[in-house]
Amino acid sequence: METKNKTTITVEAVVNAPVDKVWEFWTKPEHIIKWNNASEDWHTPKAENDLRVGGAFSSRMEAKDGSFGFDFGGVYDEVKTNELIAYTLGDDRRVKISFAADGQTTKVTEVFEAEAINPVEMQQTGWQAILDNFKKYAESNA
Repeated sequence: METKNKTTITVEAVVNAPVDKVWEFWTKPEHIIKWNNASEDWHTPKAENDLRVGGAFSSRMEAKDGSFGFDFGGVYDEVKTNELIAYTLGDDRRVKISFAADGQTTKVTEVFEAEAINPVEMQQTGWQAILDNFKKYAESNA
Protein backbone atom coordinates (compact mmCIF):
# COMPACT_ATOMS: atom_id res chain seq x y z
CA MET A 1 0.00 0.00 0.00
CA GLU A 2 1.35 3.38 -0.98
CA THR A 3 1.65 5.94 1.77
CA LYS A 4 1.79 9.63 0.95
CA ASN A 5 1.71 12.76 3.01
CA LYS A 6 -1.72 14.32 3.04
CA THR A 7 -2.17 18.05 2.77
CA THR A 8 -4.33 19.48 5.53
CA ILE A 9 -6.28 22.71 5.31
CA THR A 10 -7.53 24.80 8.22
CA VAL A 11 -10.44 27.23 8.25
CA GLU A 12 -11.79 29.04 11.29
CA ALA A 13 -14.24 31.63 12.50
CA VAL A 14 -15.14 33.26 15.78
CA VAL A 15 -18.91 33.09 16.19
CA ASN A 16 -20.60 35.63 18.46
CA ALA A 17 -22.79 33.03 20.18
CA PRO A 18 -22.37 30.69 23.15
CA VAL A 19 -20.98 27.23 22.44
CA ASP A 20 -24.22 25.36 23.24
CA LYS A 21 -26.08 27.32 20.55
CA VAL A 22 -23.20 26.99 18.08
CA TRP A 23 -23.17 23.22 18.67
CA GLU A 24 -26.94 23.00 18.14
CA PHE A 25 -26.81 25.00 14.90
CA TRP A 26 -23.86 22.92 13.63
CA THR A 27 -25.34 19.50 14.38
CA LYS A 28 -29.13 19.61 13.97
CA PRO A 29 -30.43 18.90 10.44
CA GLU A 30 -33.12 21.58 10.66
CA HIS A 31 -30.32 24.13 11.01
CA ILE A 32 -27.77 22.50 8.68
CA ILE A 33 -30.10 22.90 5.70
CA LYS A 34 -30.23 26.66 6.35
CA TRP A 35 -26.48 27.43 6.41
CA ASN A 36 -24.65 24.62 4.57
CA ASN A 37 -23.79 26.37 1.31
CA ALA A 38 -20.85 28.36 0.01
CA SER A 39 -22.86 30.87 -2.02
CA GLU A 40 -26.41 32.13 -2.49
CA ASP A 41 -26.90 30.09 -5.69
CA TRP A 42 -26.47 26.80 -3.74
CA HIS A 43 -28.57 25.15 -1.05
CA THR A 44 -28.83 21.99 1.04
CA PRO A 45 -32.33 20.55 0.57
CA LYS A 46 -31.67 17.50 2.78
CA ALA A 47 -29.51 16.69 5.80
CA GLU A 48 -29.37 13.71 8.16
CA ASN A 49 -27.21 13.41 11.26
CA ASP A 50 -26.66 10.51 13.68
CA LEU A 51 -24.28 12.35 16.01
CA ARG A 52 -22.45 9.55 17.83
CA VAL A 53 -19.25 7.57 17.35
CA GLY A 54 -19.97 5.21 14.46
CA GLY A 55 -23.00 7.26 13.43
CA ALA A 56 -23.33 8.56 9.90
CA PHE A 57 -24.23 11.95 8.50
CA SER A 58 -25.13 13.10 5.02
CA SER A 59 -26.28 16.20 3.27
CA ARG A 60 -27.33 16.87 -0.29
CA MET A 61 -25.80 20.03 -1.72
CA GLU A 62 -27.23 21.37 -4.98
CA ALA A 63 -27.10 24.38 -7.25
CA LYS A 64 -30.48 26.11 -6.95
CA ASP A 65 -30.87 26.02 -10.74
CA GLY A 66 -30.60 22.20 -10.66
CA SER A 67 -27.47 22.13 -12.83
CA PHE A 68 -25.28 20.25 -10.35
CA GLY A 69 -25.42 18.54 -6.98
CA PHE A 70 -23.58 16.09 -4.80
CA ASP A 71 -23.88 14.17 -1.55
CA PHE A 72 -21.51 14.95 1.30
CA GLY A 73 -21.25 12.45 4.11
CA GLY A 74 -19.21 10.33 6.41
CA VAL A 75 -18.98 8.47 9.70
CA TYR A 76 -18.15 9.95 13.11
CA ASP A 77 -14.89 8.86 14.75
CA GLU A 78 -15.11 11.07 17.83
CA VAL A 79 -17.80 13.27 19.38
CA LYS A 80 -17.36 15.39 22.51
CA THR A 81 -20.42 17.57 23.04
CA ASN A 82 -19.67 21.30 22.69
CA GLU A 83 -15.96 20.54 22.11
CA LEU A 84 -15.02 18.28 19.22
CA ILE A 85 -16.32 16.40 16.19
CA ALA A 86 -14.05 14.16 14.11
CA TYR A 87 -15.19 12.14 11.12
CA THR A 88 -14.06 10.23 8.09
CA LEU A 89 -15.55 11.13 4.73
CA GLY A 90 -16.68 8.55 2.18
CA ASP A 91 -13.36 8.96 0.33
CA ASP A 92 -11.38 8.24 3.55
CA ARG A 93 -10.32 11.83 4.16
CA ARG A 94 -10.41 12.90 7.79
CA VAL A 95 -11.94 16.06 9.26
CA LYS A 96 -11.68 17.47 12.77
CA ILE A 97 -13.79 20.35 14.05
CA SER A 98 -13.12 21.98 17.40
CA PHE A 99 -15.41 24.33 19.29
CA ALA A 100 -13.58 26.59 21.78
CA ALA A 101 -15.90 28.45 24.11
CA ASP A 102 -14.97 31.89 25.42
CA GLY A 103 -17.96 33.33 27.23
CA GLN A 104 -20.46 34.49 24.62
CA THR A 105 -18.21 33.64 21.68
CA THR A 106 -17.10 30.33 20.18
CA LYS A 107 -14.11 29.72 17.93
CA VAL A 108 -14.86 27.04 15.35
CA THR A 109 -11.80 25.47 13.73
CA GLU A 110 -12.02 22.90 10.95
CA VAL A 111 -8.96 20.93 9.86
CA PHE A 112 -9.48 18.66 6.87
CA GLU A 113 -7.44 16.56 4.50
CA ALA A 114 -7.43 18.02 1.00
CA GLU A 115 -8.72 15.99 -1.91
CA ALA A 116 -6.56 15.57 -5.01
CA ILE A 117 -8.95 16.87 -7.68
CA ASN A 118 -9.30 20.57 -6.92
CA PRO A 119 -6.56 23.07 -6.01
CA VAL A 120 -5.90 23.50 -2.27
CA GLU A 121 -6.74 27.22 -2.47
CA MET A 122 -10.12 26.44 -4.03
CA GLN A 123 -10.92 23.91 -1.31
CA GLN A 124 -9.91 26.32 1.44
CA THR A 125 -11.99 29.12 -0.10
CA GLY A 126 -15.05 26.86 -0.40
CA TRP A 127 -14.87 25.47 3.14
CA GLN A 128 -14.22 28.96 4.54
CA ALA A 129 -17.24 30.33 2.65
CA ILE A 130 -19.46 27.64 4.18
CA LEU A 131 -18.04 28.36 7.65
CA ASP A 132 -18.61 32.10 7.13
CA ASN A 133 -22.20 31.36 6.13
CA PHE A 134 -22.56 29.27 9.30
CA LYS A 135 -21.24 32.17 11.39
CA LYS A 136 -23.77 34.55 9.82
CA TYR A 137 -26.62 32.07 10.41
CA ALA A 138 -25.60 31.29 14.02
CA GLU A 139 -25.18 34.94 14.98
CA SER A 140 -28.55 35.92 13.53
CA ASN A 141 -30.35 33.06 15.29
CA ALA A 142 -28.60 32.82 18.68
